[in-house]
Amino acid sequence: MSGPGAPPPLSSSDGRDHFETALSAPPPALPPPPAVPADLRTPWGGVDLLVFTLFSVGTLLLLTNLLATIAIERFGVPIDRIAQFSTTDTGFIVLRQTLWFLCILLYLYAVIRRKTTDSFWSALGWRELRFAPLAAPLLALILLLAGSVLAIVADAASELFTTQKQLPIQALFSDRRSVLYLMAYGLLIAPLAEETVFRGYVYPVLARKFGVFTGIALTGMLFGLVHAPQLWGGWGQIATLIAVGMVLTAARAWIGSVLASYLLHLGYNGFLFGGFWFATGALRHLPR
Repeated sequence: MSGPGAPPPLSSSDGRDHFETALSAPPPALPPPPAVPADLRTPWGGVDLLVFTLFSVGTLLLLTNLLATIAIERFGVPIDRIAQFSTTDTGFIVLRQTLWFLCILLYLYAVIRRKTTDSFWSALGWRELRFAPLAAPLLALILLLAGSVLAIVADAASELFTTQKQLPIQALFSDRRSVLYLMAYGLLIAPLAEETVFRGYVYPVLARKFGVFTGIALTGMLFGLVHAPQLWGGWGQIATLIAVGMVLTAARAWIGSVLASYLLHLGYNGFLFGGFWFATGALRHLPR
């Protein structure tokens, strides 16, 4: 093309320069990854969860065998009855679960101290309650009351499912001493232990990997399945407890603190045990 206004022809050097410039230009910037919420930023991941699971299962088996040996040697439990004893004696179960949680807590402390300089409880999601416009004390009270409502709903849902067999957990409510052991464990230890493990250690990894909603669902399922041996045969009751686990995890995700799910859990357990206390006349009339 020639004539007035036509661009001058490109020389071979001009074309080569243009090609080299295109090759040396930096690639277009990728969009930044979605920001991870602050309450999900933990220095442990999927491999750590796998190792933690192996440690937990191994420790539980070790404690069960150790305490069974002590029961046989020191308290005269017959060897042929030790398997039944270890699953029906409330003192044995509560002591084993308490020692198990202490071992898990020490393990988590060692892991977290190696991975971060943050405080132990803060790293596990135990943070102050902050949920505008509610003040922290009012929010804490609401969570405790909400736990009671959750217990009422879960109990009503469980009544919809009939089972022809006695659930393993029902055998533990056989005498006053056993119930007192269970109440102490269910109010003082279980909410702290389970919220630290499930909502503090497990949930952040699952939420980062699969998303918040899937993380809530998976954590709730794990929570319910861990309790399945106590409810074996009551499949509707197990499903109800899975739903309860999802609600507890949702509270932790919504407010961003394990303290929220702990208070909800404490209100849940407190209402169930309080209701049982009054329904049995301060444990004077236990069901047979």
